Amino acid sequence: MLRSILEKVKIRGDILLGKVYGYTDKFDDLKEVLLSNTFTVVPSLRYGISQKNNADIQLVIDALEVAYNNDLIDSFCIVSGDSDYVPLVGRLKAMGKFVLGISRSEAASKIFINACNEFQFLESVGNRSVRDVEKPRRQKSSAASEELADESELNKLLTTVLEEQTDRDEIYASELKGTLLRLRPDFNEKAYGCTTFYKLLMKLSNRFGDLRVHNDNFDVMVGLNNAGDSGETIPQLTRDNWKEAFAAQIRAYKEGGFDRVNPSILKADILTAYPDFTERAIGFKRFSDVMKQLEKDGLVVVEMDEQKTMLIKLL
Repeated sequence: MLRSILEKVKIRGDILLGKVYGYTDKFDDLKEVLLSNTFTVVPSLRYGISQKNNADIQLVIDALEVAYNNDLIDSFCIVSGDSDYVPLVGRLKAMGKFVLGISRSEAASKIFINACNEFQFLESVGNRSVRDVEKPRRQKSSAASEELADESELNKLLTTVLEEQTDRDEIYASELKGTLLRLRPDFNEKAYGCTTFYKLLMKLSNRFGDLRVHNDNFDVMVGLNNAGDSGETIPQLTRDNWKEAFAAQIRAYKEGGFDRVNPSILKADILTAYPDFTERAIGFKRFSDVMKQLEKDGLVVVEMDEQKTMLIKLL
């Protein structure tokens, strides 16, 4: 999950400074990822119940010190949903800094979400889509399967980068490669049997159909095909198959380590996989009615948090 968070940030630019608060030995499996991305651990003495407050205060002090003293840093990413950080967000924005917040939906304060320039739910950052779960796999030889898996992973990564370009439909291939090198410093086209990045893009485009590659005044431009362009049939949810689709998405959350999610996250991911989805098409008036049916079927438990926000506990 941490790797997915870092990739989401690195798509936007280089991580010039990273700090971790509240680190203990139980997070030892994250050490390699943190070190390879040049994060430093901020020590915090354990005493009584003030451990969290100490870390919160230290984070605020460090963030403001960086904002005032380092002109190279124009964006901050706070991985938390705590409303205690709202004053910090306000001060950073007043200084012209961009603030990205990332948190689990069950722990995210509405105040903090609205305060940030951009907010991403952790379930969406590292979650596989239901269509990734349901894609059939053809039987191939071991070597061929490994090659296809590597190219499929690269194709998915490039698609993610392009999906983040919300302000434009396509980008220069050189810009795409620069972002890819931030995410995968050891990337090399030759590892995929291609002599140039352009040839690799064409290979991925022909094999998977997600990328749109063309020349524009001697510049190579890359964008995403929509379902119609790639010849892919847009899937539909009906009264007969909707439960399987929702169950698959819930399994994807659980495999990602989530116990609870906000229903809005579930609906957004279902709409990503099934763009024409509507509650009435599967026999319901509201999405909350769908949640109640899933609860009756033993897939979730509908709960309300302290802010009276609906959450679903995954079973």
